[in-house]
Amino acid sequence: MRQERTVQASIFDVFATHEIGRELEAMSRWLDEHRDLLGLVARDLVRVGVKATVRQGLPAEAVLRCALLKQYRQLSYQELAFHLEDSASFRAFARLPLSWSPQKSALQKTISAIRPETWEEINRVLLSSARQAKLEDGAVVRLDSTVTSALMHEPSDSSLLWDAVRVMVRLLKRADVLIGGTSMAWRDHCRAAKKRARKIQFTRGRPNRVQLYRELIAITRATLAYLEQASKRLAVASTPSIALWQIQVRHYRPLVERIIRQSERRVLAGEPVPAGEKLVSLFEEHADIIVKGSRDTEYGHKLNLTTGRSGMILDLMIEAGNPADSDRLLPMLLRHIALYGQPPRQAAADGGFATRANLATAKAWGVCDMAFHKKAGLRIEDMVRSKWVYRKLRNFRAGIEAGISCLKRAYGLARCTWRGLDHFKTYVWSSVVAYNLVIFTRLKPT
Repeated sequence: MRQERTVQASIFDVFATHEIGRELEAMSRWLDEHRDLLGLVARDLVRVGVKATVRQGLPAEAVLRCALLKQYRQLSYQELAFHLEDSASFRAFARLPLSWSPQKSALQKTISAIRPETWEEINRVLLSSARQAKLEDGAVVRLDSTVTSALMHEPSDSSLLWDAVRVMVRLLKRADVLIGGTSMAWRDHCRAAKKRARKIQFTRGRPNRVQLYRELIAITRATLAYLEQASKRLAVASTPSIALWQIQVRHYRPLVERIIRQSERRVLAGEPVPAGEKLVSLFEEHADIIVKGSRDTEYGHKLNLTTGRSGMILDLMIEAGNPADSDRLLPMLLRHIALYGQPPRQAAADGGFATRANLATAKAWGVCDMAFHKKAGLRIEDMVRSKWVYRKLRNFRAGIEAGISCLKRAYGLARCTWRGLDHFKTYVWSSVVAYNLVIFTRLKPT
């Protein structure tokens, strides 16, 4: 049965005197003071059907610490496995059992199993510690939004159709193996689809591209017909391998049909497709189209963040779609009130959050000073007590940009490298917890 803690710690666990070693030691002390968090991680690691008599896996304590190490130093699983074997400070922080050196596959399987709700709970415990240490009371907050990109390439109708063909051909080849003996009658159109997708990319003029798109869509439909034929043929058999194959087919079929429909609407019919109806990735179907102002289009999810005077991330929401900032100010304030039991005394936000209704509601809830970076038709006297307070809060709001930049550059929040929506949320929250834990240990007096 998997243990929560490493029962037998090594007497040789020492941290380097380097700055990173001292930070790791301080982070380790906080984790030791909150061992009740290990129960949350252990619950996530329990897999249905695993018997208590099988080989023990990594203890929950080691999994949590390895996850923090990965985000803190922005390591791949392969690099993490190497450093856990090579670095004395990393092994001391990770609390690995004696003579254990986990492989990258074991690290990936266990770290990715921690749910985003667990990371959010860990962050709340960390903020509670910061409140008790009088490092962050949530009385003065600032809000802003940013975007974390999903793990996908730049989308286009031709590239999506080409992705659909090659995925379906992969499934058809697997179906041939599962059927055995007599093979099905189907043709591999990968080469033809790739040729037309590449030609579309370098062809100028809409009339020339339309004919190529007609051919590419026809190839995609033909391959989808082959896949449906294979699915019907394998429906009579019931083995675990075939069941898994059918699950993959049921997952990809509606996505492929959706790609075909939106390509026909946009390219052949010349009809604009709303951003909320577009599928931008066959593999990261949860990704949204995000346009912030006049900047480049990004594909992933919009994040709304609340930070305090300490610089720690007090709250974060991973949004669905591309909601306007002005629509998210009040929900973020409500979450803050629920977390701290009272509204912030002062709040500062970007100009995109500014509306007269938002200001009036925030004031009614008890926010004394609500400053927006851009006035958007509002008077300073309506927002805050004086021009001096407005300048102070406006300058204070600018500090959140540095925090977001640090999260993106040093903690991987610019681009999620994990697949799937749940893993996207887990990745974002683990980055935030690692960032907050480092800020907490740097601010806490020793």
